[in-house]
Amino acid sequence: MNPLDLSLFGTDPWWLALIKVIIVVVLLLTWTIFNVWFERRLVGKMQHRLGPIMNGPFGLGQALADGLKLLFKEDFRPSKADKVIFTLAPIIAGVCAFGAWAVIPLGGTVEIFGVTTKLQVTDMPVAVLLILAISSVAIYGFVLAGWSSNSPYSLLGAMRSSAQMISYEVAMGLSMVGVFLFSGTMSTSEIVDKQGAPFAPFGIDIGVQQWYWFLLFPSFVVYAISMVAETNRAPFDLIECEQELVSGHLTEYSGFRYAIYFLAEYINMATVSAVCTTLFLGGWHAPWPINALIPAMDAGWWGLLWFFLKVQVLIGGFVWLRGTLPRFRYDQFMDLGWKWLIPISLVWIMLAGSMRWVFAHGGIATQAGFVIVAIIFGVLLVALVISLLLERAADKPLVMPPAGPFNAFAGGYPVPPNDDEYLPEMAEVVTSEATAAEAPNGGQA
Repeated sequence: MNPLDLSLFGTDPWWLALIKVIIVVVLLLTWTIFNVWFERRLVGKMQHRLGPIMNGPFGLGQALADGLKLLFKEDFRPSKADKVIFTLAPIIAGVCAFGAWAVIPLGGTVEIFGVTTKLQVTDMPVAVLLILAISSVAIYGFVLAGWSSNSPYSLLGAMRSSAQMISYEVAMGLSMVGVFLFSGTMSTSEIVDKQGAPFAPFGIDIGVQQWYWFLLFPSFVVYAISMVAETNRAPFDLIECEQELVSGHLTEYSGFRYAIYFLAEYINMATVSAVCTTLFLGGWHAPWPINALIPAMDAGWWGLLWFFLKVQVLIGGFVWLRGTLPRFRYDQFMDLGWKWLIPISLVWIMLAGSMRWVFAHGGIATQAGFVIVAIIFGVLLVALVISLLLERAADKPLVMPPAGPFNAFAGGYPVPPNDDEYLPEMAEVVTSEATAAEAPNGGQA
């Protein structure tokens, strides 16, 4: 294994490091304004609406106006809320939203004012673990918000956020293990460099780079699901669903403090998309066949273009999910994390580790045999999952409650009444209405 080449990090002059930090902060702020507009426009197209069109060119000024409104809006705090923690909670969420971008590579090696540097603030041998640590600390911003608000809706949202973070943070961490096994490093810049190497199965160079989304497809799928849950976005926005919890941990927030949470949500959406791009989609490297036909477009400043295009496509996936899928029920949501994503990730890690060892130490015949075994295993796993789903559906036939007085739990879950059912406490009303309907002229004098 080659040693880490981090020689360009930590050697920048202080003014260049400061420029990088300022550019990243300004970039995230302006990108958030664009993403708010982008989400409204895309959801509007999906729902056959125009979306924002009035303020500014193409409606781009609407998101800016909304942000200014939140900045100048009167800020309320419940009288019995904890004053210090109520204010500290959004600050924690906001700081953690920016922190992860310190180790995300945005492009290749460039020259800025005569100094050779990388388009990345910094890097370290455990950069991916730093990202996981920052995302784990960010949950305190949501839990403390719910606890300090002194509101039952906020407290329930905070409890949900902590349970959600534990289940899906585990799955997200396990999905990254396969990347560590194949790249041999936890440095983000090194992981991107490894994916820039040519992919040569069985010793044959097929002219494409070895991006990990197809080499580690199960890990990619688990991470893609986990990153939606990690950011509390629909259909996993159970910590603030308005039908149950009004707005969850945000119920008592308004003004600037609410704006920080709003900003943190969109930055986190970009953050997990950037991490997915870095770990699975080749980072800032150009897609095939551009990287093969025009190698100059796969280096330097061009990396910024490819990086942001990939991240924006993933953000479009977030918007697409919001506009198409209904919200999960909470028990379904937790089942998905603990009963499916985590076990699948554990089995896949063992398979990926074996595959890594075979391709590193075995001959071509051994590699081919292992691939055949892996394909057979995958087919059997898919067949097992389908059979379990069919068996589960057959074991639980749809139970319809009888007509008459309504029992919300007759089918196992609380459901609204049918047209011919009524609540027991409404029996007298139903009886009186029926009597009036049978009377001459509908009971009217």
